[in-house]
Amino acid sequence: MLNKLIASALPYMPKKLIWIFSKRYIAGETIEDGLNASRELNRQGVEVTVDLLGEFISTIEQAEENRNKYIEIIERFTSEGIKGNFSVKPTMFGLLIDKDVCYTNIEAVILKAVEKKTFIRIDMEDSQCVDSELEMYRKLQQKYPANVGLVIQAYLRRTKNDLINMGDIHVNGTPLNFRLCKGIYIEPKHVAFKAYDEIREHYLDDLIYMLEHNMYVGIATHDKFLVDNAIQIIKEKNIDKTKYEFQMLYGVTPELRSSIVKQGYKMRVYVPFGKDWFGYSTRRLKENPKMASHIIKALFFRG
Repeated sequence: MLNKLIASALPYMPKKLIWIFSKRYIAGETIEDGLNASRELNRQGVEVTVDLLGEFISTIEQAEENRNKYIEIIERFTSEGIKGNFSVKPTMFGLLIDKDVCYTNIEAVILKAVEKKTFIRIDMEDSQCVDSELEMYRKLQQKYPANVGLVIQAYLRRTKNDLINMGDIHVNGTPLNFRLCKGIYIEPKHVAFKAYDEIREHYLDDLIYMLEHNMYVGIATHDKFLVDNAIQIIKEKNIDKTKYEFQMLYGVTPELRSSIVKQGYKMRVYVPFGKDWFGYSTRRLKENPKMASHIIKALFFRG
């Protein structure tokens, strides 16, 4: 309860305080910071998905600026040989301002990815965005089947039906490519499952469906229970290692991440960077209130 109270209060405190928490989970503010973190992960046998922080913009000019930044990021990371791909949030490209402008901006980023023979993952955001993001993914996947994927959130009540309904959009046998996560946005009960065990149950059910229907899955979780069960499912169904990978957030459960890599499974780490880190950080606090106590300790016990 105390941790939850601290987590609720921290977003209203000075950014310097929040940075004590954030620097563990964010590579930094610049492209160079993102490159350095990605190189180190590559040295550890881990691939990356790169994310420029920022979302829910208010002007079309901001959307165009973000498009140009992503094109620059793709150019830099690919030219320097980073093993990884890229994640984009549609609200950062104008989704809630003008859906057509958003589509054009993200398609420009995907065209750069096609040029550089890399991959773009469309992040799934809160429930107000889901229909638009599914529609956008459908259109883009038809045009660039090997270069675009989507995030799926297991806690949404609609997710299994969404997976079933997307079964008709395979192009030339290219598997649909999804990142499966629990979900982080605060949603009402009629939209999302709330009970911890219930979310786990639906996560595994979605995972089994994907593996049984020739969908490539990024198994994105820090929950050891889900990791262990996913490995058991993979072994029982004799799923080839080219059909899935494990994914984690930068700075989260590094010991579990290392154990997965040592077992020979492919791992990808989500590497966020950028000046707009505050919203991302406060969401991490709400997701994991236990970290709030570590921030308070850090104020008094350096190192």
